[in-house]
Amino acid sequence: MSAVPAAPLAPDVPPARMADAIRFLAIDAIVRAGEGHQGVPLGMAEIATALYTRHLRFDAADPAWPDRDRVVLSNGHGSMLLYALLYLTGNAQITLEQVRDFRAFGSRCEGHPERDIASGIEVTTGPLGQGIGNALGMAIAEAFLHARYGAGVADHRTWAFVGDGCLQEGVGQEMLSLAGHLRLGKLTLLWDDNRITDDGATDLSISEDVAARARVAGWHVVEVDGHDLAAIAAALDAARADPRPSFLACRTVIARGLARLEGQRGGHSARLFPEDAAQARERLGWPHPDFEVPAEVLGAWRAAGARGAAERAAWQARIEALPPAQRAEVLRVLGGELPAGWREVLQAYKAQALAKPPAASGIFISAEINDALAPVWPERMVGCADLEAPTNHKRSLAAFTATDRAGAYVHCGVREHVMGALANGLAAHGGVVPLAVTYLAFADYERPAMRMAALMGLPVQFVFSHDSIGIGRNGPTHQPVEILASLRAMPNMRVFRPADAVEAAECWELAYACRTGPSTLVFARQALPHVRGEAGGPNRCARGAYVLAAGEGGARAVTLLATGSEVLLALQARAGLQARGIPTAVVSMPCWELFEDQDADYRAEVLGPGTVRVGCEAAMRFGWDRWLGERGAFVGMQGFGASGPAEALYRHFGITAEAIEAQAVRLLGH
Repeated sequence: MSAVPAAPLAPDVPPARMADAIRFLAIDAIVRAGEGHQGVPLGMAEIATALYTRHLRFDAADPAWPDRDRVVLSNGHGSMLLYALLYLTGNAQITLEQVRDFRAFGSRCEGHPERDIASGIEVTTGPLGQGIGNALGMAIAEAFLHARYGAGVADHRTWAFVGDGCLQEGVGQEMLSLAGHLRLGKLTLLWDDNRITDDGATDLSISEDVAARARVAGWHVVEVDGHDLAAIAAALDAARADPRPSFLACRTVIARGLARLEGQRGGHSARLFPEDAAQARERLGWPHPDFEVPAEVLGAWRAAGARGAAERAAWQARIEALPPAQRAEVLRVLGGELPAGWREVLQAYKAQALAKPPAASGIFISAEINDALAPVWPERMVGCADLEAPTNHKRSLAAFTATDRAGAYVHCGVREHVMGALANGLAAHGGVVPLAVTYLAFADYERPAMRMAALMGLPVQFVFSHDSIGIGRNGPTHQPVEILASLRAMPNMRVFRPADAVEAAECWELAYACRTGPSTLVFARQALPHVRGEAGGPNRCARGAYVLAAGEGGARAVTLLATGSEVLLALQARAGLQARGIPTAVVSMPCWELFEDQDADYRAEVLGPGTVRVGCEAAMRFGWDRWLGERGAFVGMQGFGASGPAEALYRHFGITAEAIEAQAVRLLGH
């Protein structure tokens, strides 16, 4: 099923006038706001006009149409380009009043685009390079859905506006490399080659041939005058026809139309004044008042916004014509609904796990759960950063490749940054449920994308292995002692660290049930012996922390708090304390964020009012004191780790059952 056919550039209105409508909406909004970034909307106006009036498959009346083309403004500081386009093409949410209130509190036209599908904003952008990583994920999602359901369901393209900064960031090179390798022919980057950065000319810091980087990576590259509408339209035609991803190097003049600033460093974001707007109007022959677009120009833009209505209706008719079972499945997947039976799979896994010895590695528990879910949840996609063997999440999945788009495992190579960004793109696209896997020590490479997932509220699962000094001989570079605390500090991010297979299944259930934000699931390299003896009943991890073993022989005197692999140590310490006649409870805390959400009475009941508390985690203490209170101690790391066998490291750093017991006894004054 082909995309909306290329149409002539609006014949009744000069395309240059349509581009100028973008320019003057941007100028007027930035002048009124007193700040903004005019370089992008003024420099890319012709590029955007050619794309939106000739090639883009969309219907402004239905910005959530699943088979629409995706547009990402990766150079998000130039947000007025996107807002102007959304208003001009007729998006109901981006009204002229919203544009006038650019950067004002409460306006949908925020300083940088914030994901809002109803407003036509696919992803939040601003940190440069994130957007093109998202675009890569969107292109992968389209290819995957196309392979599964055919062109009648998924046949659209992904376009990204890109600035110099996006390509200078390391994630930009990761993206170029992986997209070229996968030959994603429906992906096009529109590079604003204005040779100016915030500091000045790009040659202050870069001298390579940027377009050549794309060529070497296997992209179709066209170098074009970014202000020549006919040439841009021809380049877009060529991009559609080429089986490779396309890189359009559009030579532009930053802040084009502003005599004082065009082609200059200040064209990026220097303050604009009413005098600048007046001079631009005179220079470009735009006699209209602020925020006024002539009826014939606005009409041409609105026609462009409605051009895809017929194709959208045809797509809806094709979906309605599918056999009932297939139609229901397609609508479920595209609507982001969870499949029937997935919770039952996890419940069954808990019983199966308890009936056999623990997996050889904590992360292999996650791999087993991944295998169990694959048959009932085929739209899940796994990306992994060159760690297939030690994380083991590919066993039940075929690879997504340049020749097999139906595979659900993306070999991301050693590219954690773009792996996280493309996972966000998969989730933002819809129809795919992403999971990204690597070592916890490398979370900092992925962190910008994790932060953006949390900010956008995307349900991405970030899975990590090798979570502590328990990895042993690889040494402190691979022992992430500080990262749990830093991830727990991130808003709208749930961090799960399960203690065994039963908790792992429960944490996976909670992560997937949350549709308003991402989750981090952290697993040990070493084996996680069973600490939960029962598989039935409610999800005990759902409240974030719970009493795993109650104190016996009187009122509770000690509460031992732990997560992950250290829960077993807490249970061993409890045995020693109970043998001393000290009633001791063990609390497993797999998810602090969920525990914080509980009512005060429940938290107090779990923590044990008035008891001595000892926390244990093979990580830094930061954050633990909120749970330990005034009569608390912590057994964990005080600095970076070392190289050696895991057992020796736990003894060396004093993370043992004996140390936990000793701290409790000390606090009791015995």
